Amino acid sequence: MNYFEYFSEIEERFSRRRGSILLLSTLDWALIETWREAGVPLEAVLRGIDTAFDKYDAKAARAKSRTSKVNGLAWCSQAVMQAAEEMVEAATGTVPANAIGMPSSGFEAERVARFLEENAKAVEAAIIDQAAAEAVRVETLRRLRELAEVMRRAAPMPLDELDRTLTVLEERLFAALFSAAPEDEIVALREQADRELAAYRARMSAVQIKQVQTQFLQKRLLEVRRLPRLSLFYMGHE
Repeated sequence: MNYFEYFSEIEERFSRRRGSILLLSTLDWALIETWREAGVPLEAVLRGIDTAFDKYDAKAARAKSRTSKVNGLAWCSQAVMQAAEEMVEAATGTVPANAIGMPSSGFEAERVARFLEENAKAVEAAIIDQAAAEAVRVETLRRLRELAEVMRRAAPMPLDELDRTLTVLEERLFAALFSAAPEDEIVALREQADRELAAYRARMSAVQIKQVQTQFLQKRLLEVRRLPRLSLFYMGHE
């Protein structure tokens, strides 16, 4: 199981249970990222989706009127967290802090180096007006190229160490963008996140809502400026 499969398996299961293809929204992807970062096992997410839809189908079968369609993954959030808790309770021994882990195949050094170079090109092409954020962009570009060279050495950097480095680079870039972004842009993005979360607040904890809001904001700030996500997760697999 690698990072790409975590997202794709969840997307496929949700679409199949919904009964029609529905492209995941920015909010949905942000929610999946919070599960991944929290170490929620894929099995728990899939089990939670199935449980939520089983209840939905049973309710729809009893309803005399037409039941509204499920339009977001956050609708399954409560069932996913319950499934994760049940897995922890049923497990013997301790549960790792990050149950997903790093990918074990499909991440050859040369492919990783090319991924880093592609991201470097995207970062180089991005235009950022604010001086402080521009300085961070230039440093990010330098480090990506440097890391690509490291991955082509006889003894490349371990993938877990590389991904931690990339996560730090992305967090710094996001912090710079957030600090430099116009106030009205941040307010508008927060309002958008609140609107999309409104229907699901009762199913999510306050901590989870905060995490999803942060992921949503980060994703949108990077997208608007056409900046790539840097983690190895976004490399996908062949």
